[in-house]
Amino acid sequence: MKKAALHNLGCKVNAYETEAMQEMLEQAGYEIVPFKEGADVYVINTCTVTNIADRKSRQMLHRARKMNPEAVVVAAGCYVQAKGGQEADPCIDIVIGNNHKKDLVRILKEYEENREKDRAGGNGRERAGARAAGEIGDINRTKEYESLHLTRTGEHTRAYIKVQDGCNQFCTYCIIPYARGRVRSREMQDVVQEVRTLADNGYQEVVLTGIHLSSYGIDFDGQRHLSDLIRAVHEIEGIRRIRLGSLEPGIVTEEFAGTLAAMPKICPHFHLSLQSGCDATLKRMNRRYTSEEYYEKCRILRKYFDDPAFTTDVIVGFPGETEEDFQASFDFVDKVDFYETHIFKYSKREGTKAASMPDQVDEQVKAERSARLIALGEKKRKAYEERFIGKTVEVLVEEDAVIDGKKVQTGHTKEYIKIALDAQENLRNCIVNVQIDNGSQIIH
Repeated sequence: MKKAALHNLGCKVNAYETEAMQEMLEQAGYEIVPFKEGADVYVINTCTVTNIADRKSRQMLHRARKMNPEAVVVAAGCYVQAKGGQEADPCIDIVIGNNHKKDLVRILKEYEENREKDRAGGNGRERAGARAAGEIGDINRTKEYESLHLTRTGEHTRAYIKVQDGCNQFCTYCIIPYARGRVRSREMQDVVQEVRTLADNGYQEVVLTGIHLSSYGIDFDGQRHLSDLIRAVHEIEGIRRIRLGSLEPGIVTEEFAGTLAAMPKICPHFHLSLQSGCDATLKRMNRRYTSEEYYEKCRILRKYFDDPAFTTDVIVGFPGETEEDFQASFDFVDKVDFYETHIFKYSKREGTKAASMPDQVDEQVKAERSARLIALGEKKRKAYEERFIGKTVEVLVEEDAVIDGKKVQTGHTKEYIKIALDAQENLRNCIVNVQIDNGSQIIH
């Protein structure tokens, strides 16, 4: 039995696709082993969101080759897609672009057959300087949603479900539309069938995710259908929690918020992408909303949900960001009262408009601004968590842990606050009510 090892880089969509490829390999008779020495096939699902992600992708590919010089090394996903299949790195045997991951087993079989023919013909194994085998399509022209499926996930209690791919927004700092193509949505019945299977296998919480989740369904008839999809998942027996991936502010309306609030399985945890609280910076980013419009979306959600958890992403040091611009962004983050704020220092991404913009910000300035926002975010996180002390919360217990030398079980509330439980019986995958007596029960 051949052994295969997989490694994922990047987002939750990538993680879903990696697990789907793992299931395909298992069904084809491969033994799945850790990403260490001894595998016959190494599959690296790459990321290209930043130049650093590119470098990490190359490092993992070279690491795989070093672990077994005779193994088949597969580079899949965004890094090779963005390169257009022109990656001539001698450590790579097979490249598989986005929308061709479903063909992994067939491509591997064809590669092995051709390699055996070459060896039988006395050609040996010439890798250096040769173009890798595989398939890279024109992702910007495809309208097909790639069919991948899961019956279980790496997490034992929570399942991430990919329902959408691609993006039509073209933010000036982002390479993803070029690596993932235009918006393509998964058929609703296909999603429902997969969630039913996962529910039958014991999963109680699902997270609906996509490259641009808010655009789900616009390729069907020009209209958003995310609320329809959520409603269909909500009806599935066995599913007790529905969590949403990153949302764009534009999808939040009174109707959308009211629809979600009427479904008790919805987790009051909303990741609303911000990127900047300064209107001038948002315009240069091509974000298509103002800070005032964003704040109104938060107000709407707070109207329908009791103290929901808002999380977000903020870029500091975007080209042209003055100290006044940064202060406006800082003050806005302070005003919104996020539970968690993920801070990123802007870095040039070759192939994007922002990379060639004037007035690039000094790295030291970026670091100083980042530190200030991180400190603010930590203050806001603590303040939000403290509001739950004395309350009884619903926790999905997920795993065992050792904290300060003590064995505990941990899980998350619907707001995604991580809680430690001192329980003797095994509560994994159970939803229990926990009274938070003090802050020590909240962990990070």
